[in-house]
Amino acid sequence: MKRRVLFLCTGNSARSQMAEAIVNARMSDTWEAVSAGTFPAGYVHPNALRALAEIGIAHHGRSKSADEFRDAPFDLVVTVCDDAAENCPVWLGQGKRVHLGFPDPAKATGTDEQVMAAFRAVRDDIARKVPALLAQWEPR
Repeated sequence: MKRRVLFLCTGNSARSQMAEAIVNARMSDTWEAVSAGTFPAGYVHPNALRALAEIGIAHHGRSKSADEFRDAPFDLVVTVCDDAAENCPVWLGQGKRVHLGFPDPAKATGTDEQVMAAFRAVRDDIARKVPALLAQWEPR
């Protein structure tokens, strides 16, 4: 049986969406991922979609409210906000809670290339750290 993970942040437009997409693309044999925000932005950031497409992942997610999943069973709930810069959401539903912080690439400024570099850096960090975290939760 697949385990279920919820990636939670504030806006659900970039980091949690990238984590959801990477897990569903690369670990779908053992995990089902969804993402949500406490104050959903209402859209998935175009640069997050661009960064995912660059590594061969076509993501068709939508910005979702955490309330949508409040009664859903999860094995793991991962907050992905940046501790220092943001208030991390609190999850009161089911599932073991862990934190894996990433800076918000949507706050990056500069040229298009500089902004995309921020999205790529966060994407790559997520692609390294999230599978390693989930591997610790897989049945032995």
